[in-house]
Amino acid sequence: MKNVCDIVYIIEKIFIKVKKDKGDRKMKGTFFTGADQPQKFEVRDMSFAPLQPHEVLVKNMSAGICGTDVHIYHGEKGSAEVKPPVVLGHEYAGIVVETGAAVTEVQAGDHVTVDPNIYCGKCRPCKMGKKQNCEHLFALGVNVNGGFAEYSVVPDTQCFLLKKEIPFDVGAMAEPLACAIHGVDLCDIQQGQSVLVIGGGPIGLLVVQLARLKGASPVILSEPMEMRRHIGLSVGADAVIDPLHENVAETVRSLTGEDGADVVIECVGRPFAAEQAVEAAGPGAMIMLFSVPAVDATIPLPLFEMYRKELTVRGSRINPDTHQRAVNLINAQRLEIEKLITHTYDLYHLEDAIHMQMSSESIKVVVHPHG
Repeated sequence: MKNVCDIVYIIEKIFIKVKKDKGDRKMKGTFFTGADQPQKFEVRDMSFAPLQPHEVLVKNMSAGICGTDVHIYHGEKGSAEVKPPVVLGHEYAGIVVETGAAVTEVQAGDHVTVDPNIYCGKCRPCKMGKKQNCEHLFALGVNVNGGFAEYSVVPDTQCFLLKKEIPFDVGAMAEPLACAIHGVDLCDIQQGQSVLVIGGGPIGLLVVQLARLKGASPVILSEPMEMRRHIGLSVGADAVIDPLHENVAETVRSLTGEDGADVVIECVGRPFAAEQAVEAAGPGAMIMLFSVPAVDATIPLPLFEMYRKELTVRGSRINPDTHQRAVNLINAQRLEIEKLITHTYDLYHLEDAIHMQMSSESIKVVVHPHG
């Protein structure tokens, strides 16, 4: 006999099927109307056409607010062109309630996380193994409707199975975790290397944990907010720095006993943080500028220091081929993610959620489309 959860999923699937047969597939979604609009978000009815063979209808259970959402809110560039009105939300997880006729990898009742990034596979970057630079990149929750709605339609290739004991808020963190994995991969951290993470937001705190998994020692977090420093220590940082009251470079030298960190990962997106990264880097160090800065952000480059220390500076963009690895870590519960989720909102308070994500009071803010 099926358990109660299975029965609920079956009833839900029948409900969706009945709505489709009646030609009435209306659900609620919060649409971004444009950064220049007096009311930037509006809850509207959404209608879904019958599924195509390789499409999946997902009941969205949790969707995270990303720094990209904040950029879009302010009229800045996202990972790809945004054309309102559109339902944002590209970090999300939910329940499969219906599948197209050709879908074989997931079925109704499965819990899934969504990889929002879709590549053409035909342009030069894609063919050169650099799909993150795809000339035709588009993303669910950026260019087409995504997670800030009760339901979404997702290509089956973008659905990744979550174990059912994983909270949806944690599953929704698979996309930012996948991005963090890509950035950490590019750093090529070796066991025993010292790592400085600048910025204790959600990405910075994920990077702290990934650096520890790589065998880094010590892992140091620089973060001005006491609450975030405390969380940083609780998820694996060996030491923390208050950059408002301590000189970051000098403190790193004191903690490592060396002339700077072997790897510096900047997760703030402000010029001052990038400058701190260069100052705190030791000889031969890798500097990863992970964050998404303002389009016109620049820093003066200390050329002699670059020469003297023989520094390497890299950037990191989205999550090419790392989403499954993120899901594997989440399913194995290798990381402490729930500690990073500090606030939750419903669809009707999405603008409040974005303002909270911008606030120093939060770490990660998530939206629960069904309340």
